[in-house]
Amino acid sequence: MEKEIRQEQGQKPAFEIINEVKKAIIGKDECISKAVAAILAGGHILLNDIPGVGKTTLAMALAKSMSLSQNRVQFTPDVLPSDLTGFSMYQKDSGAFVYQPGSVMCNLLLADEINRTSPKTQSALLEVMEERKVTVDGIAHEVPSPFIVIATQNPFGSAGTWMLPEAQLDRFMVCLKLGYPEMEEEIHILKGMQDKEPVNAVVSKEELVQMQKEAGAVFVHDELYQYVGNLADRTRNHPMIDLGLSPRGTMYVLQMAKAVAFLRQRPFVVPEDVKDIFYAVCAHRIILSTKARVAHMDEEQILSDILRHVSAPKIL
Repeated sequence: MEKEIRQEQGQKPAFEIINEVKKAIIGKDECISKAVAAILAGGHILLNDIPGVGKTTLAMALAKSMSLSQNRVQFTPDVLPSDLTGFSMYQKDSGAFVYQPGSVMCNLLLADEINRTSPKTQSALLEVMEERKVTVDGIAHEVPSPFIVIATQNPFGSAGTWMLPEAQLDRFMVCLKLGYPEMEEEIHILKGMQDKEPVNAVVSKEELVQMQKEAGAVFVHDELYQYVGNLADRTRNHPMIDLGLSPRGTMYVLQMAKAVAFLRQRPFVVPEDVKDIFYAVCAHRIILSTKARVAHMDEEQILSDILRHVSAPKIL
């Protein structure tokens, strides 16, 4: 009982974050909830959508609502790896090389249009996304905690861009799409242009770290572990998929499911938690076969087929 009470107390700030971000993003409650769940699960977020739907606005609102220090990098072909990781500069007074922090030295890094920079710069993010540190001149520098990367990219107009390789895509816990708003929502956006409410900080960094720990402590039944494993195995043996879910992806499915259960005020995971986040975690990780492309099938159709054919346990 005491554990359940602590769980509910920890969830209240999470709901406050979601409600605060809704001030900036109208009509995309599900996307906001999944983004918050990814942050609670300690993961990075890729926003893959057309320009002007609110990708950058969502990232900035998340940073403000959680009191996070944030840096924004507008990626272009001339952005260098050292712009992200930092560099060592010789100081004449001290006679030593002193580390000059790069843009990754913050709590939330907004990597805007990440597919418009060179592969060398993209790869500079790999170590920091996985290890939470950068190495400059053989010396490791820890980034602040928590550390989150929210990257945006435009799937259209790919001329002159470098698409992220599978190794880097795999480091993003989820890939989200905002999409166009409904007509009523767009009218509401237009009416609120003049008197838009500012997004305020509702939790501290310390509270966020505590919520991440509580979300990670959500209970998972052995049958749920087997269920997640069966889903991952099915992606690796599906006739329409050439590259299935990686072990890292399988762990991310479980971490996201625990974070969703936490948001839903449950101290344990149920199959619906896994199903609700399965597409967001897996779609950008799998590579469809030629047979699937010829049949005009997309990732959502195939992942939905997997969910239908893999039996979910009945958790009481």
